[in-house]
Amino acid sequence: MEEKLIYNAEIADLGLFIENTLIISDLHIGYEQSLNREGIMVPRFQYKMILERLHEILKRYNVTRVVVNGDLKHEFGRITRQEWMEAKNFIEFLKENFDEVILIKGNHDNFTKFIAEKSDLAVYETYSLGNYIIMHGDKITDDIMAKDNSTIIIGHEHPCIGIRNGERLEKIKCFLKGTYKEKNIIVMPSFNFVTEGSDILHEKPLSPFLKNRSIEEFEVYGVENFEVLYFGKIKDILAVKNKFY
Repeated sequence: MEEKLIYNAEIADLGLFIENTLIISDLHIGYEQSLNREGIMVPRFQYKMILERLHEILKRYNVTRVVVNGDLKHEFGRITRQEWMEAKNFIEFLKENFDEVILIKGNHDNFTKFIAEKSDLAVYETYSLGNYIIMHGDKITDDIMAKDNSTIIIGHEHPCIGIRNGERLEKIKCFLKGTYKEKNIIVMPSFNFVTEGSDILHEKPLSPFLKNRSIEEFEVYGVENFEVLYFGKIKDILAVKNKFY
């Protein structure tokens, strides 16, 4: 169990489990339609996979509350037909399977409040859960740092780690564990099955909690179908990578 715990929050596949609460982040519902408009032909499979994965988590964990930590939908400036139908249906699914549903605003969620209002839900900037404060991670405000919560949980970054297997580079979604000023921080992978995310070894961070600073002391927890793979610190992974490549 130790390798599944990050600051006492348990890794539950691509989500975090704290007491009776499941936290998921960055679903980007409607992403396939956005790719189709760019000429990238991918089938619309993600919504079905999201539901299947959540059903599996519900079998394994006693969850009564769910927190969606930002970027429920994909498009920035509008709601596509796919987003409206799938996001609305998804919220209804959450309401049917959880006693409490918390939606947090991400940088892709300019219009999510209109979908949420149809289901009598609000969209929040942050949510406090004991010693944890959950926020999307696309911005930092002074009031966040002033709060008493000792651990920040963010999404937004979509972290994954690229592992080379011969000539092939395999990407594995991962959690990151580190610190930001005087607080602990957990960076969650995306609950998105169209892409793996941003490779922490080869791409620059997006979140203001991570960019313009060294994250080599952060620890990496890869996840593959509920199996947790502890890779150690980023600096140690880079040292091995530089030695052999």
